[in-house]
Amino acid sequence: MDAERESILTSHEFLYIACCGALAMVWKTWEGRIEVMQMAQKRSSKRPLWILLILSMLCICMMGVHVYPPRQYTACYLFASTICNPHGQLFQVFQFSHERTYTDDEIAARVVFDNILKMPEIQPKNPKIAFLFLTPGSLPFEKLWEKFFLGHEDRFSIYIHASEQKPKHQSSLFVDREIRSEKVDWGQVSMVEAERRLLTSALQDPDNGFFVLLSDSFEDSGPHGTGRYSTNMLPEIEIKDWRKGAQWFIIKRQHALMVLADGIYYSKFKEFCKPGSDGYNCIADEHYLPTLFHMHDPSGISNWSLTHVDWSEGKWHPKAYEGKDVSYELFKNITLIDEKEHISSDEKKQKTLVPCLWNGVKRPCYLFARKFKPEALDILMEIFSSHTSTI
Repeated sequence: MDAERESILTSHEFLYIACCGALAMVWKTWEGRIEVMQMAQKRSSKRPLWILLILSMLCICMMGVHVYPPRQYTACYLFASTICNPHGQLFQVFQFSHERTYTDDEIAARVVFDNILKMPEIQPKNPKIAFLFLTPGSLPFEKLWEKFFLGHEDRFSIYIHASEQKPKHQSSLFVDREIRSEKVDWGQVSMVEAERRLLTSALQDPDNGFFVLLSDSFEDSGPHGTGRYSTNMLPEIEIKDWRKGAQWFIIKRQHALMVLADGIYYSKFKEFCKPGSDGYNCIADEHYLPTLFHMHDPSGISNWSLTHVDWSEGKWHPKAYEGKDVSYELFKNITLIDEKEHISSDEKKQKTLVPCLWNGVKRPCYLFARKFKPEALDILMEIFSSHTSTI
C-alpha cells in the first residue's frame, strides 16, 4: 500500500529557495552581458558594482525579515518570526515541494479512525445519553439535575470523576455513580486523562449513544490559539490543524471510541502541551479534542460549543453567575442566541459571528450554560420549576 504523503516547507527553506532564485537571475543576467562587460573592462578598470549592490540588497531584505519581523498575524504566515510566536520557535507554515512520508503509526491511526467512522450506527433498544461529571468533590446542583432528569430515568446514565474527595450526594440518582478517579490539575493533561476515564466507563454500556461533559472548535491566530502551538508537535500535528475549543463537549459514540483508540496524537499532547512548557502556555483540554476531530472528521463536528459561557470579563475563566445575576430573562436571552461569537486573542480582538446550523437550518446554539455559583441554586430551582416549558 502506498504511503500517504504531505508537503511541508519551512520558512528557512523558503528563504533559501528565494535566495537561490535571485542568484540564478543574477547569473543569467551576468552571462548575457559578459561580452559587454569584457569590452567595457578594456576601456575601464572599474568593477561591475551593480551586481554587488543587488546581492547586498537581497541579503539585507532576508535579514530584515527576522530582525524587523512583520507585526500583523496575516504577514506572519508569509514570514515566520519570533513576533508571530513570541516564545522563539519558528512555525512551519509553507506547503510546497518538500514531501514527507507518514510513519507507520500515523497510517495505522488513520486506518483505525476511518474504520470507526464508517462503522454502521447500531440503534440500541434503549438509547441513552451519558452525562459525565468532572468535579473535585460534591456536586452542588444535584437537586437541580434531579429535576432535569425527572421522568426520563431510562434515557440517561451518570458517571462521576471526583478528583479530590468522595462526593456527599443530595440526590439518589447520583449515589454509587463514581468511577475510579485520579488527581486533576487545571491546564494539565491530567484533565484529558480524566475525560478518557469517564468515556471508558460510559462506553461499557452499549446503550450509551452520546456523551456529555457538561463545547467548540475554532481557529485562533492569537497568543491563546496558534500562539500555544509548538513545533514539537511536528510532524504528526501541523499548525494548520491546530484548533482551540472549550473543555466541555457533547460527542457521539464513534468519536468517543476514537479518543480511546488514539495513542499517537495523545502522546504528543501529553509530552509537549503543558502550561509553561518550553515557554508555551498550552492547555491540553482546550486543544486536544478539537485538533483530533478537525484532523480526522472535520465535517462530523459542529465547530461550536453547546454550552454557553460568558467571557465578557476578559479573564482566564468565564464569568461566574451569582444569585443576583440569575433571572428568567438571562436564560431566555441565551436560548435566543443563534450565532456563535468568537473574539480573537490577539491585539486586534477581531470579532467573528458564525450562524449555528443544525442540518442546514439556523437554530439556537446552546443546550447548557455555565458557570453558576452554589448560592444561585434556589433561584435556579425556582426558574426551572416555573418556566421550564417556556424557556
